[in-house]
Amino acid sequence: MLDETTASTPRREVMGLLARAKPDMLARLFAALPEAQYVWLRPPQIGLVMVQGRMGGEGGAFNLGEMTVTRCVLRLDKGAVGHATVQGRDKTHATQAALADALWQADPAVIEAALLAPLRTAELARRSERAAKAAATRVEFFTLVRGEDK
Repeated sequence: MLDETTASTPRREVMGLLARAKPDMLARLFAALPEAQYVWLRPPQIGLVMVQGRMGGEGGAFNLGEMTVTRCVLRLDKGAVGHATVQGRDKTHATQAALADALWQADPAVIEAALLAPLRTAELARRSERAAKAAATRVEFFTLVRGEDK
């Protein structure tokens, strides 16, 4: 059974997609959405988080290093609370991700069509392009049978 920290939920997937989105594309998609009124619960703040790794994916955790992040929390006038933590120092990206999270909670269908579907398509294209580049560098090793091995 999966615990809450590893379980995949729709909101967790949406927040991850928003955090990984390219800021310029997110801003372009946001321009088509109507203005939303909100109040800051925590304005955008820049800080550091410790990134951990695991030996072999399953071994003991170790501290890999620190990463700069921007986080914020806002509340729509309708009551939905949006959270965001994005990599880097982009306060606009964090604000738009938190706003999209709150709007998604208020009306998932509209945000899915206007924002999330194009972001998913762009992310899949980036991943397949990266996989194709990695596949081009793949090396196949094989061994020839030598006469003394009989």
